[in-house]
Amino acid sequence: MPALLPTEFTARITWLGRVERGGEGIRSVPLEMVEATFAGVEGEVHGGLTRAACVRVRDQHPEGTEIRNVRQFSIVSAEEMAVIASEIGVDVLAPTWLGASLVIAGIPDFSHVPPSSRLQSAAGTTLVIDMQNRPCIYPAKEIDKDKPGYGKAFKPAATGRRGVTAWVEREGPLHLGDKLRLHVPDQRAWAHIHDSLDRAE
Repeated sequence: MPALLPTEFTARITWLGRVERGGEGIRSVPLEMVEATFAGVEGEVHGGLTRAACVRVRDQHPEGTEIRNVRQFSIVSAEEMAVIASEIGVDVLAPTWLGASLVIAGIPDFSHVPPSSRLQSAAGTTLVIDMQNRPCIYPAKEIDKDKPGYGKAFKPAATGRRGVTAWVEREGPLHLGDKLRLHVPDQRAWAHIHDSLDRAE
């Protein structure tokens, strides 16, 4: 029996880019297409089969420990970006400010899709969603370079809307305009998540 269920939800890629190695900050540059490999995208600062553990996983691994790289892609929702832009007071939230790899449109509440969901193109290129991304100070710095004074509002506005990180399950191309179908795990949410978090606190 299949463990992943195709859904009726599809997303269209409205923007593609990468954060280039050797640059300053997290600003990404736009591209027409990328070749998604098992190591991510060539020339991308977040590429590689492995990465150094960071503060996001400090409760699991000492910072700097080599771990599997499940943060090859930063995927954000055009709909959620529009809400963030409105809340911080700018006309448009540029994907470059966020260090985005993909901007997609068409999946509601995108930042909250289940971990381990897949986004798959017609060509078969498949990205596995690891988990929700967390807003941090780095996009605020990029925003302030172009819109001084607006960056400070980013983190609270982006909480729960920052998109997801993902890694490549099946290699292949991704183009502007490609449609990606959402596949979700065939399981209910864990019933004890809130009890577990309460005990951890």
